[in-house]
Amino acid sequence: MGGVYRFLLTPRWWGINVFVLLAIPFCLFMGSWQLSRFEARVDDHRDAKAQAQSARTDAARPLAELLPVDKATSGKQATATGRYGRQLLVPDRELDGKSGFYVLTLLRVDGGRALPVVRGWLPGRADAAKAPAAPAGEVTVTGALQASEQPGDDGVSARGGLPAGQTAAISAASLVNLVPYDLYDAWITLDTAASGMTAVPAKAASDTGLDLKAFQNLGYTGEWFVFAGFVVFMWFRLLRREVEFVRDARLGIVPQEAAVAGSPVVAGSSGRAQDDASTPVR
Repeated sequence: MGGVYRFLLTPRWWGINVFVLLAIPFCLFMGSWQLSRFEARVDDHRDAKAQAQSARTDAARPLAELLPVDKATSGKQATATGRYGRQLLVPDRELDGKSGFYVLTLLRVDGGRALPVVRGWLPGRADAAKAPAAPAGEVTVTGALQASEQPGDDGVSARGGLPAGQTAAISAASLVNLVPYDLYDAWITLDTAASGMTAVPAKAASDTGLDLKAFQNLGYTGEWFVFAGFVVFMWFRLLRREVEFVRDARLGIVPQEAAVAGSPVVAGSSGRAQDDASTPVR
């Protein structure tokens, strides 16, 4: 039997064996890494839910203490004092399965910077006439702190060409061309909406939910483990075919020259048929 497996010492099989020995650990490593990414997203999702629950009961803190917004401060209760200025509408926003729009008012705080404040949600198409006017004079607002949105995020429209007085995303980058003053790179949604409007619930921080990316990581995990199994399967299949080829050559089913060269000659009756066909007819 030892002679049957001598082909394993050929350069061709050295290359195959080295490839297999490198490919299997690599596939297992990548599968484990993708699995760890999925588990990390699950942990972030749990932490975000726990943080959202605790944020409802935590005491509100001054806005300056919570900036910049990150996973740890997103959803925290923030308070700010100032005077309301420019009011905008954010169309195409859903709440409880209904389409509507946000009423976004810029709160100018000390120093002249403006904080975007979502005062509430109204159903239907965005219409400035439906939005209640903001309170006059100095006000103190309290709400959940949120990071700036990006066009294309969940629930955030990426379309342009909106009418005057509307914005697709609540972010400093989107609002800088609409208002004449500096902006905070954050916004808050009020806990209690003005009369006739519905309060907008806070969103979880980005990359903390069980979204499509999380399940893509889980799918990639399975793919890498399947690749590892496929490499092992193909190695055994090539090994078995090579052993059968060498045995057939020793039995005279295929020419010894073909066995030495390692060419893929079909064994069995087809091999005998080729020998018969080469025999001259007398």
